[in-house]
Amino acid sequence: MNSFFSRFVSCILLSFVLNLSFAQEKTKVLLDADTANEVDDLFALARILMEPSVEVIALNATQWQASHWTTPNSMEDSHRLNQMLLGVMGLSVKTNRGGAARMYDWGDRARHSAAAYEIIKQTKLLKEGEKLNIIALGALTNVASAVFIDPEIAPKLKLYWLGSSYDFEEGILLRNDFNCAMDQYAFTHLLFSKVEMHIVPVNVAAKMQFKYDETRQKLEGHFLGDYLLKIWDDHIDSGRRARTIWDLSIVDAFINPEWAEEVQITTSKDNGNRNIYYYRDFDADRMRKGFFQKITAYKRP
Repeated sequence: MNSFFSRFVSCILLSFVLNLSFAQEKTKVLLDADTANEVDDLFALARILMEPSVEVIALNATQWQASHWTTPNSMEDSHRLNQMLLGVMGLSVKTNRGGAARMYDWGDRARHSAAAYEIIKQTKLLKEGEKLNIIALGALTNVASAVFIDPEIAPKLKLYWLGSSYDFEEGILLRNDFNCAMDQYAFTHLLFSKVEMHIVPVNVAAKMQFKYDETRQKLEGHFLGDYLLKIWDDHIDSGRRARTIWDLSIVDAFINPEWAEEVQITTSKDNGNRNIYYYRDFDADRMRKGFFQKITAYKRP
């Protein structure tokens, strides 16, 4: 009897340890997105929110106030959509409002917001040697504001971002893309910081193409797929028969690094004169196929 009891207790303890070990294997990440701006944000967020290997610790909203097609309160619209997506997916993740506009021009340039202070808070909770993973899908206002407020967190941040463009042959970094334009100073501030940066430039992300007919065929009839299709149909440019799902590239490069090719480059003196990482290619077909499979297999928790 004692022997049986001992084996029983040992099995319970082993199960507990294995479950605890599995839980600890999840990669923690903080998301920062201008969700109401384009269709691709919701596609990318849905993909990473359902990823079993990832624990999303917070979902921040960022602004796109400088856009010609912006809404009166772009950050608030993104915050609302973040909460709606979580509701559709049946998930509970902390959401934060970010800065309502780009960083200020002088003085205290930071946009003090719940999103910026969430980044600072999560960084303070790290153990020695750990870094906070941040995936940013829009303007870098919240991330750069956090670093401006507390510069000591910079070496503890590992930023994955879609933005800028890069000529790999000539070694030229350009800022003529949407995400840079929404907050030019934020990108500059981070380039001159000690934040570890991993970037998918827009000239590379452009290959992430989704055709409307295929997307509808793959997703229609699934509750989450129908929601994403409605976002496509209801967007300001809803007549498009194809879209670039930009943000999916950086999300999948984070989840499946073996699907992407990353190189280290040294920026010019006017861009920080330091090492950062750029993705020069990725397997778009594999990412797109994986996206459809994940969405259609998803069930609410």
